[in-house]
Amino acid sequence: MRVRVSDELCRRIESDIAEGRLVPGDKLDEQSLARRFSVSRTPAREALLRLANEGLVKFRSRQGATVASMTPQRAIGMVEILTALEAEAAGLAARRMTVAERAGLREIHEQCAQAVHTGNTARYVELNTAFHQAIYAGARNTPLADLVTETRLRMRFFRHQSLSRPARLAASFGEHALIVRAIETGSESEAQQSMRAHIIVGGNLFADMVASIKSE
Repeated sequence: MRVRVSDELCRRIESDIAEGRLVPGDKLDEQSLARRFSVSRTPAREALLRLANEGLVKFRSRQGATVASMTPQRAIGMVEILTALEAEAAGLAARRMTVAERAGLREIHEQCAQAVHTGNTARYVELNTAFHQAIYAGARNTPLADLVTETRLRMRFFRHQSLSRPARLAASFGEHALIVRAIETGSESEAQQSMRAHIIVGGNLFADMVASIKSE
């Protein structure tokens, strides 16, 4: 039971970080988390340790746990890693996706159009996650999917914030259209190139956001 409680705590804290309710530098302590979620301190401690292992929380001597910050240098490095992983996943998806999977990807993309039209950022973020996960599944490479998912998790707060800009929402949708077309036509190189360009644009915004927060 305790493991299930700590898993739920992790999920809720991750959500708070992703949606900006918790930002880099915010303090996290076992007692406050235990009170907030009506649990004992043990699963709260386990959740913090797990999040620390995932790079979302940092422990400092005599300061306790805080939401992990990120230097611009590390941000750039993570963007470079994510770009390579996502491009490889898109290329493999172009080779390996079934007809049904390609149709499913197209359907997600079409749903994104409505979110862009209405300016529904929360819905677009949700569909954006589904879009990329469909590509990971179509790539049929579990280790690759695990790596890219872990990298995206560590960047999630900043990436979600960048999508809150209306211009970026529309641009992201346009970039997705090129990726969908390449995958539907089975063009591995075009899928890689389109995905690489997509991640680099978002990645530059991500690095800029990290730098601005660190300088405040």
